[in-house]
Amino acid sequence: MSGNKKIKVLIAKPGLDGHDVGGKVVARALVEAGFEVIYTGLRKSPEEIALAARDNDVDVIGLSILSGSHIPLCSALKSQLEKYQLTNKVWVIGGNIPKEDHASLLELGIEGVFNTGAKLDEIVAFIREKTGE
Repeated sequence: MSGNKKIKVLIAKPGLDGHDVGGKVVARALVEAGFEVIYTGLRKSPEEIALAARDNDVDVIGLSILSGSHIPLCSALKSQLEKYQLTNKVWVIGGNIPKEDHASLLELGIEGVFNTGAKLDEIVAFIREKTGE
């Protein structure tokens, strides 16, 4: 991305997970880094997330998942991203993601996996790199 357009990031909390502090912390760090951030709130379905990404014309879709349901939720979201022709968006995930699941998530199309405790400046730098800023 070049010019004056801000990078637009959707931060979503899919599934039944009610823990949203991490997602909000990341959202705040992205705003402070100069990104435009849309936060979906809790308990969004994969279709709601894909529609929010489409309707807000975001550059990045970020998921915060602590429930352990990351693979089925991301599989369902991938189908929705394909349905709405959003597979060109940068897709990242954060939360309690076991190392052994990283490869499966990357195969689904996720470009960045950030475990709980990841440094906020690393997330910001990763998004900047992936969006070409």
